[in-house]
Amino acid sequence: MSIKKELQEFCQEYVRERTKRIQDSISNIQESLASETKSSAGDKHETGRAMLQLEREKLGQQLLEVERMAIILSRISISMRTNAVLLGSLVKTSKRDYFLAISAGAYEGATNPIYCISRAAPIGKLLLGKSIGDVVDFDGEKIRISEIL
Repeated sequence: MSIKKELQEFCQEYVRERTKRIQDSISNIQESLASETKSSAGDKHETGRAMLQLEREKLGQQLLEVERMAIILSRISISMRTNAVLLGSLVKTSKRDYFLAISAGAYEGATNPIYCISRAAPIGKLLLGKSIGDVVDFDGEKIRISEIL
């Protein structure tokens, strides 16, 4: 299996796990809201319900973000070779290696960690559209692009 395929699967698994965690949390909140009775302690009860509903809304926003990540992943073509960094590129640099897809953390299955980043990440914005040999300045460091897969 190619490294880009492994990275894509790593990102997809990240999305699946995060979706499940959020859905489980939403289910727990729904159960808590359903199990509370109106005859509880008045204002204290209403405050508790309001906090649960706010948490449910926050989780709903997180779920939307994860769904956006899944859409981005579905649009990535890992077989396309290009001379410029774009979504789905594995970028090897003088400092670190990056997979431009979604922010899913470090993939440790390779010789060196490969950081799965989104194009909205600060380093992602700098790398996007660059070519082999280009140098970007990130956090005061000069980073040279050595390979794009």
